[in-house]
Amino acid sequence: MNSKYSLPNSKNNITKFSMKMKPTPIIFGNKNGPPSPKKMKMNSNENMNSSNYNGNFSPRPKLSIQDQRRKLPVFDKRNKLLELIKRHKTLIILGETGSGKTTQIPQYIHSARLQENGKIAVTQPRRVAAISIALRVAQEFGQGMQIGDVVGYSVRFEDVTSTKTKIKFLTDGMLLREAMFDKLLMEYTVVILDEAHERTIHTDVLFGIVKRAQKIREDKNLAPLKILIMSATMDVDHFSKYFNNCQAVYLEGRTYPVNVYHTIKPHDDYQTSCVATFFKIHKEAPANHDVLIFLTGQEEIEACAHQIRLLAKDPDVHGPAVKVCTLYAAQPSSQQLNVFHPAPPNTRKVVISTNIAETSVTISGIKYVIDSGMVKVRSFHPSTGLELLKTQKISQEQAWQRMGRAGRESEGYCYRIYTRSQFELMRKVSIPEIQRANLCTVALQLLSLGIQAMQFDFMDKPPRDATMAAFEQLTLLGAVETITSTTLTPLGKKMAKFPLDPRFSKILLSAHDFGCLEEALTVVSLLSGESILINPTSKREQAQNVRQKFCSAYGDHITLLNIFREFTNVGQTNKRNWCHEHFINMRNILHARDIRNQLEEICKKCDLTLKSCGSQMDQLRKCLVTGLFMNTAELLRDRLYTTLDKKQAVQIHPSSSLHGQQPALILFTEVVQTSKCYLRGITTIEAEWLNEIAPEYLKSHNIRLNKSS
Repeated sequence: MNSKYSLPNSKNNITKFSMKMKPTPIIFGNKNGPPSPKKMKMNSNENMNSSNYNGNFSPRPKLSIQDQRRKLPVFDKRNKLLELIKRHKTLIILGETGSGKTTQIPQYIHSARLQENGKIAVTQPRRVAAISIALRVAQEFGQGMQIGDVVGYSVRFEDVTSTKTKIKFLTDGMLLREAMFDKLLMEYTVVILDEAHERTIHTDVLFGIVKRAQKIREDKNLAPLKILIMSATMDVDHFSKYFNNCQAVYLEGRTYPVNVYHTIKPHDDYQTSCVATFFKIHKEAPANHDVLIFLTGQEEIEACAHQIRLLAKDPDVHGPAVKVCTLYAAQPSSQQLNVFHPAPPNTRKVVISTNIAETSVTISGIKYVIDSGMVKVRSFHPSTGLELLKTQKISQEQAWQRMGRAGRESEGYCYRIYTRSQFELMRKVSIPEIQRANLCTVALQLLSLGIQAMQFDFMDKPPRDATMAAFEQLTLLGAVETITSTTLTPLGKKMAKFPLDPRFSKILLSAHDFGCLEEALTVVSLLSGESILINPTSKREQAQNVRQKFCSAYGDHITLLNIFREFTNVGQTNKRNWCHEHFINMRNILHARDIRNQLEEICKKCDLTLKSCGSQMDQLRKCLVTGLFMNTAELLRDRLYTTLDKKQAVQIHPSSSLHGQQPALILFTEVVQTSKCYLRGITTIEAEWLNEIAPEYLKSHNIRLNKSS
């Protein structure tokens, strides 16, 4: 079978989609035209192992939850697994996709009382996985079992546990925060680090924290700590060596063949190509075959969802009804969990997701995967001092993970929006986040544990210049005395109490002195989640016009504050209509409100007085400088901007309320790199404020402001 296919010209498709016309059909690379998905034969060269495949792809009969558990591959290995867990204090469990390791092993440990009087912690890299798995495990415990009883979860700004909780699913970041207050994690006797191969920055730090806690507890003759490291794929030797040459066990899974197709030629407009590929599948595949599309971020996902919804209603587009679900990190939990609900009869579900759906979660019914081949990655560059959010190609490891989403329940199909030669040029594995991230938060967290990052036992050491840059930043923020400090200052200890970037923590702690804590809480909360603004391609100008009344001459942060203030004043019954009229993402603004409530509680514990500056925006702008003075840029004579310390050329992003204007001096929240470096989240500031608030920064970096600033 030919594993290549071609797509229509992307530029032509953009026009057709915007006009709600029928998409041009995909032409596959064979003379007889595109094979029907219903008749495709398995490609023996590109399929996943299928030892349990029986050739029957019809929908399975509905089984009880307990019958489903008994049919999982891990069920027959239960006793052997428990024996290994008893025998080893640290164990690597390499379990194939679909084996049941994530949901079943914590329950086996609990039922065998291996945790004794302690709790079982199960970490996940992402909140949606932690919540959805916890809900599933609670359901498996039987009727009458509520989430938060024996089984609970804890994610950022949401804790659903109780004194009864014995199995606790939580994000790796949350367990790391718990370690800041309990260095030896004495609450737990078993820690399961799931999806360890993802190597998030928090996961890598947790590796060292639990390894250290285990050793100290053993040396002090305290309750022993068992560590289980689980993944579907990993470099076993690398992990085993790090965890003192621990034992590894392989657990077979239940996976099915996946037919893989690559495009015949490269396609730059991967978003449009994904939509075109979807409608090719939609025209020919049975209605109960669902589709998963991988894109890079919220804006792309929402735009793609909008295109599919419009086209699905077109009378010239053939196929069943379509239920469109989106999935990305900043969505409220209820919205994320919507993707797990089955579609109504004779309706196809299409899930459009970031790499959040690559691992951990199984979305029932997925038969087809459309892989854009792209991912949005945050990288810190010490040489420029900029933290860039950049869209880039995925690794081969990620490509295989995405492909595997189609083979969880039956034979599947994966359409890659890139050529075979492009695939072969991809990195084999992804770079661990610890080696490309800003380490400021990590350094602060480790210092709160009494550990200097330079001496920390990382599995893979981060670059020395990145570590030094983190300590320089903490020194400038006042969290430590010098870059060689091993302890936090009183201010640093307060900063560590907030689950935030240290720069945002500094803003909140400074707001007390500027009398603007009410406003600072709002701005920081809005910056801590995904954008609340909706800018649909077809109505971008309309959205900007209707939100013009909120725009502040001071920039984006005050504009966001104005939007939140009006949203708060709108009656509860009118909030949804108000958001729709003003192109505001209601889910995101409600999530920001929840974050704000949590941060307000922490502020009260730090004895900070809630005060409002009213309309005195200079107080808020000065307060923003206290945390973001390192993120500043000035206007040059040639009307271009450059960052103050590294002299990096940057521009104001077109989405900014200050786009088209040329304030002399600005601070920014983040940099997005496409063809150029664009600044997002911008506020105008005055030069004398920098001299007043951050004189040491200007002096140490030999910064001289232009007279125009």
